[in-house]
Amino acid sequence: MVFYRVYVIENPQKRRYIGISENVKRQLADHNEGLSRWTKGRGPWNIQWKSIELSLTEARKLENKMKKQKGGRGLSVLVSKYSS
Repeated sequence: MVFYRVYVIENPQKRRYIGISENVKRQLADHNEGLSRWTKGRGPWNIQWKSIELSLTEARKLENKMKKQKGGRGLSVLVSKYSS
């Protein structure tokens, strides 16, 4: 079974990006190489947080919940609940 992680990356301007990946390290490299449309030209990016391993369904649900928080207190609650 393949597992996924939800991750939060941040750039020096404190902008955040939330995503999911099977391989967060490789995904971070892609963001820093400009292969993602939203993060292109806004790096360098650093991993701020990654979740425990989840199924794809669980990871997508968590990613959507986190994106709805807009970086507020709810994001902190979710981060602490799903930390590895």
